Formats: sequence, structure tokens, C-alpha cells
Amino acid sequence: MDTSRTQPEADRANTPAGVRFAPDRSTYLRAQAWLAALAVAGAVVVLWAMDSPYVWTGAVGALAAIGLRGWFLGRDEMNTVWELQGDTLTGPGTTRIHLDNIETIKTMGHIVQIVTKDGMKHLIRYQSDPKAVIERLSAAHRSIRGVA
Repeated sequence: MDTSRTQPEADRANTPAGVRFAPDRSTYLRAQAWLAALAVAGAVVVLWAMDSPYVWTGAVGALAAIGLRGWFLGRDEMNTVWELQGDTLTGPGTTRIHLDNIETIKTMGHIVQIVTKDGMKHLIRYQSDPKAVIERLSAAHRSIRGVA
């Protein structure tokens, strides 16, 4: 299956250096909205359980906190790009994972979790199609092992 067309080119572009797995802005915003909804519900329930007459303040405070958090972390998250170059997956900073060192790849919502043989866990976050990322990584792993 050709997975290079499963995400928009802005999200994951085939470049001479390899395949890029960049975060998707709409997926990031959707994740922040879900986090805000859960925070609002949690804050309201806690204040209600405490018999506070100001239950509404929990909703306002939680929404403001998650909004500020999303704005503050957004630029860093949108600049976190993983790249598959031959038999190596390169992540933020000095993160380099040889494909033979990967033990498990799984999804958790919009996140692709990579667990290496030495137990290190890495997250490729905010992917609009995490299954396509797994397919691409699995295909690259099979190709370096010579398995069709």
C-alpha cells in the first residue's frame, strides 16, 4: 500500500533525506480541545463535590489553564519533526533509533509510541494518520531485513 499519500504533503513530505513525520496542527488543536473539556468537567465535579457555591469558576479556570498551556507549548510541539532516513529514525534533539532496535510500535489516539529493545519509549505526537506512520515504519523495517 502506498502510504505516502495518506497524509497531506505538509504533514509528511518525501524528501531526498527521507520521510518526515511532522505534527498536524488540526490534530494538535483537537487534542487540546479534548484536554480542556476533561479539565473543565473535572474542575466542576471537584468544586461541586466540595459544595462550593462557585462551581462555574472551575470551568473558567480549567479552560484558561489549558488554553494557556496549549498556546505556550504549541510552537514547540509543531516544530517537533521525526524523519526516517534509510534505517534510522531521527527525532528531536539527538534522538536516533536504528530500525533494528525497535521492539514495538503502537498507537494511542493521535500518538505513535515506539518502544526500543532497551526499554526506551519515544512518542511521535499529533499525527493525523498514526496507522500510516506505523505502516511506513514497519515497511522500512521489513525492507532493511529483506522481508517482503
